[in-house]
Amino acid sequence: MANQNNIPLYQKIWIKHTFSRIVDSLILLLLLTLLTYRVSYHHHYSFPCFLAFLCESWFTVTWITTITTKWTPAKTTTFLDRLFLRIRELPQVDVFVTTADPVLEPPIITINTVLSLLALDYPANKLACYVSDDGCSPLTFYALVEATKFAKLWVPFCKKYNVQVRAPFRYFSEEARANNSNLPQFQKERLKMKKEYGQLSRKIQIASQNLNPFPLVGEYSVFSKTQLRDHPTIIKVICENKEGHTDGVPHLIYISREKRPQEPHHYKAGAMNVLTRVSGLMTNAPFILNVDCDMYVNNPKIAQHALCILLDSKGEKEVAFVQCPQRFYDAVKDDAYGNQLVALPMYIGGGFAGLQGIIYAGTNCFHRRKVIYGLSPNHDIQKAKKDFGFMDGTLSEKKTTQIFGASKGFIKSVDHALEETTFTPNENLFKSLDVEAASKVASCDYECSTAWGKQVGWLYGSTSEDVLTGLEMHTKGWRSEVCSPDPMAFMGCSPQDNLGQMAQHKRWSSGLFDIFLSSHCPIFGTLFGKLQFRECLAYIWLTNWALRSVPEICYALLPAYCIFTNSSFLPNKEPGMWIPTTLFVAYNVGTLSEHLISGLSARTWWNNQRMGRITTMTSCFFGFLDILLKRLRISDTVFEITKKDQPSFGDENVGRFIFNGSPIFVPGTTILFIQLMALVTSWWGWQNKNERAYGLGEVFCSAYVVLCYLPFLKGLFARGKYGIPLCTILKAALLAFLFGHVCISIVTY
Repeated sequence: MANQNNIPLYQKIWIKHTFSRIVDSLILLLLLTLLTYRVSYHHHYSFPCFLAFLCESWFTVTWITTITTKWTPAKTTTFLDRLFLRIRELPQVDVFVTTADPVLEPPIITINTVLSLLALDYPANKLACYVSDDGCSPLTFYALVEATKFAKLWVPFCKKYNVQVRAPFRYFSEEARANNSNLPQFQKERLKMKKEYGQLSRKIQIASQNLNPFPLVGEYSVFSKTQLRDHPTIIKVICENKEGHTDGVPHLIYISREKRPQEPHHYKAGAMNVLTRVSGLMTNAPFILNVDCDMYVNNPKIAQHALCILLDSKGEKEVAFVQCPQRFYDAVKDDAYGNQLVALPMYIGGGFAGLQGIIYAGTNCFHRRKVIYGLSPNHDIQKAKKDFGFMDGTLSEKKTTQIFGASKGFIKSVDHALEETTFTPNENLFKSLDVEAASKVASCDYECSTAWGKQVGWLYGSTSEDVLTGLEMHTKGWRSEVCSPDPMAFMGCSPQDNLGQMAQHKRWSSGLFDIFLSSHCPIFGTLFGKLQFRECLAYIWLTNWALRSVPEICYALLPAYCIFTNSSFLPNKEPGMWIPTTLFVAYNVGTLSEHLISGLSARTWWNNQRMGRITTMTSCFFGFLDILLKRLRISDTVFEITKKDQPSFGDENVGRFIFNGSPIFVPGTTILFIQLMALVTSWWGWQNKNERAYGLGEVFCSAYVVLCYLPFLKGLFARGKYGIPLCTILKAALLAFLFGHVCISIVTY
């Protein structure tokens, strides 16, 4: 009989996307052919051709990084039936939930996520849920207190009847199908649960609508003198499973870390590090699951699936974290805003999984605590502990303080975490949830002169702290794996309008570009660390979203420039004209096939293509400017929270663009005006039969850009929030006429 410790708990399966490979290779060949043509066979070295050559060179490099990322996609399959052949009992798991604004992230969404986590198909005495409230909101705390009362009914109900969807608002929706629906006892209890949840929802809704929903006395008195960015640490143990019942309700702890105006709080990364330290003092589980407040559990056995990878004989030594894909339950029809992330994770995400591992996406991720504390793979525990200041059972207080801070209790918990052991009941220091000790490690000055945010915990320095932290783990030599069981592990809500989508892309692109320009650049990770070469190229593809906006904007303006100046950048009458034509067709056929294979519609494909052009030339461009100003020390980046809300079905305006006075709409409106001016100019030239150097290629490109910006064109004639504000129109018109004037000046000069 084979050694049970060597039985694989998961399997990596390599996927062959043959057609996608062929099309991708053809596109690369055509790009190289186009560059060769421009260098070798074009006899007019004009400014438009030179600029086109630079842009196309960038597109070629980007496409090379795309191909190397997508070339060997993989997925994992877990074997739950083998898990208990490897271990006797399940390890402890600490769950982190982060929220920061009760308005943008309504408490009703947060408590549904928390309830689904408390009801995981996992021993209750092995779970602890920590909720970080960076908004320091008594409303969020109130919602959690009320939700805990409901959880005492909801958790046993879910486990008794093996409920699949354990977020109440989804379970009681019309889309959800109830198990055991024919059992009278089940129907009776289900109706009771629905009634109880309805009462809970109404309580929270009423509290949300009132400025002073309840007096700040008793357990709420700590919120009476708090301000958003100026308040002490607040830690409340809402629910404690003191008896250690396996079928009860797990620990639930509310945390609002201390904030002071003069102290940096490092946004979500700072909150995650506080959760790490507080949980280290209280429960110190060897594994951590972190989710955003809108990502509810859709597969109650997801913890076991992830542990199959983390506890596998090979994965135990190599895998730092297990990332579950993000999927959304509130998709707008045909993905009007291009934010459902279905085809991209399948091809690019699968490609990452076939390399050194998937990126850390900031939510739906299982971590090893010891990796968060800075350990490298294939380490010798004793040597690592010595490096951290643990020597022969004693502590080098100076060294450990410089790394982990001054809390002796927390340092002792680190000693346990490095060994992946948990506290025992005999250790009086950790016999119960110690709020007083935890408050000290949640203070805003605890991290001063320590390694937190630099070498330990979630790393600081970028608004994309998730990717930065995962990149650092890969640079140390760790791998990561994707876990996508059936049904999908987590489901969340996506931005319900283009404003949220564009703000999200701006934050992502600026944070990622910040990483590329920092000391954590993936190129350095390969040269001086253990980041594999193809993983490095994949990270380069990812971290240059913002930089991509510059050549895209230049290329989008080239057709209009050529029409205004009566020049060309595309081959018109020569055989070379078939190169860009075939390239355009091949790219669109390739992306369309990927969407169709992913189960999406052709309309969804077009919406994704359109939004890809819009977000790159607006959101990503502003992300680029943000980092440029940050590097010039003119201004700093700001972490923008994406609005999360439950969808409103039946709204006839769903999918329409919303506009406001934000500068982010000025580039798109300007580009639209320039293309419209160019089309009118070309039409005028054809009407008067003027001699033209440009051809159908330039005119088609201008028309294609207008088609991509059709929502902006509609916004010019719409009113209210669906219309582009007059101030934006005037700014864009001024910039467009300035562009036209410069072009005419070049011609006359």
